[in-house]
Amino acid sequence: MQKPEDVLDSYFLEARCHLLEIAAVLDRHDRACEDDSQRSSEARIDLMYESLAMLSQRGAAANRSERLLLLFSEPE
Repeated sequence: MQKPEDVLDSYFLEARCHLLEIAAVLDRHDRACEDDSQRSSEARIDLMYESLAMLSQRGAAANRSERLLLLFSEPE
């Protein structure tokens, strides 16, 4: 089993890159909504925000990947 520092040494930069990509997508979406002068009611953006809320729960159970897969596989 890896030590916590080893996990961060291995995956921190990759995770940071993915988080930046998500932030960029959300920024683009917000700008597109401003240009359109309407807020999107798109279910996919709601799923993205719901997944981010799920991931931000630091004391949550360690099955985040499974819960995300279930969230994105639920019928809309």
